[in-house]
Amino acid sequence: MSALTDLLAEWMPHQRWFGGKGREWASVAEDGFFLDEASPVLSVHRVRIGYADGAEETYLVPLSWRSEADEEVAHAYVGSVGDNHAYDAMRDRDATVPWLTHLVAASTVGPMHFHPAGVAYIPEGLPGDVISGEQSNTSLIYGETAILKLFRRLEPGLNPDVEVHEALRGTDNPHIAPLLGHVEIDGDPGTEPATVAFLQSFVPNASDGWRLATSSVRDLYAEADLHADEVGGDFAGEAERLGEATAAVHRDLAAVLPTAEVGADWYAELATQLTARLDAAVGIVPELAEHADGLRALYADVAGLTEPTTAQRVHGDLHLGQVLRTTTGWIVLDFEGEPARSLAARRELDTPLRDVAGMLRSFDYAARHLLVEQPGETQLAYRAQEWAERNRAAFCEGYAGASGTDPATSPLLQALEADKAVYECVYEARNRPHWLMIPLTSLARLAAS
Repeated sequence: MSALTDLLAEWMPHQRWFGGKGREWASVAEDGFFLDEASPVLSVHRVRIGYADGAEETYLVPLSWRSEADEEVAHAYVGSVGDNHAYDAMRDRDATVPWLTHLVAASTVGPMHFHPAGVAYIPEGLPGDVISGEQSNTSLIYGETAILKLFRRLEPGLNPDVEVHEALRGTDNPHIAPLLGHVEIDGDPGTEPATVAFLQSFVPNASDGWRLATSSVRDLYAEADLHADEVGGDFAGEAERLGEATAAVHRDLAAVLPTAEVGADWYAELATQLTARLDAAVGIVPELAEHADGLRALYADVAGLTEPTTAQRVHGDLHLGQVLRTTTGWIVLDFEGEPARSLAARRELDTPLRDVAGMLRSFDYAARHLLVEQPGETQLAYRAQEWAERNRAAFCEGYAGASGTDPATSPLLQALEADKAVYECVYEARNRPHWLMIPLTSLARLAAS
């Protein structure tokens, strides 16, 4: 391996966006090119990792280079190759300008192609500020105008985030931030280009849905004698409006992207998938075993459904952290789906109830996350359940009012919510064991139903 390959192999496992933590590597290779040769020099690298189990992944790593170490970007230091010092270019403000410069020019640089959407102003010449806290991707905010999302893990094909925003562009849906452009990179011969990044309008002065919801929960906990509908920070009105926004997005997705009528065979296959995921999860999280029979019965009910329904493109990973509240309403973000799933799986047609279930799970998390450090507080647990039920119901009422269909009446919704909670159990067991109580509590309710 080259010195740079060795350096990246040492550095990457410590980055939040790297998805192969804990896996044994069998091989690693790197290829790169210069995106900008000003100061600092900006290069882009594809790092191909082969794992011991035979799986492979490719990650995108932009680097900035300086001939002398720079203390101002010491926080982004990657390492040195000879006399040159490498930095994480997404955290080096001076190296973030060329991305938008090339988008405005619709450039092709080496294997990389820049595609402006041609519908709005792109703030050329501004540096970008990295958003902290992201996991699977890296995003830069340019002033108060645009946000660039870099997809760290590369797969051939158009990323759903770009595909969905392009399709919705003609609908003038008020719950979507407009697409400004995207970037692709050529892959191996015979494969589609992979989406590298996409740029959309930034929504300034907006509030994150998770923060708003959890602030409401804190207000409730602080009021010993008031119910959820009596607290000044009651969130139910916002939950209802969020349900309306979700239904509006689903309506427009069905209008501009493919749909399909599905029936008994689809339900049977879905039930098989749900059961298989449960069986695998029980092997990882033993605490799931006591709920397994009830969940299998829930899934068996899905297998018996025959009423035709429409499958369509959906968000795929909808939760309170994926929505913003502006002065005029809710904005839905991040249509890429669950990054851990393959690109093909994320582009499959599904039921809109998948997104409804994801948001219902998010309300449960918002209600109960403060109980993690206070597991014995039965009074707070009661209040958390009251808040969750109130806001879950409000969201479904808003969705029903806007769509004409009440999701709460579907037997499929409970099964999809259970499937999401099973996934959460595996995640929490591996990453935050002390949070495992949140999905387990929900599964006890769902299994008993």
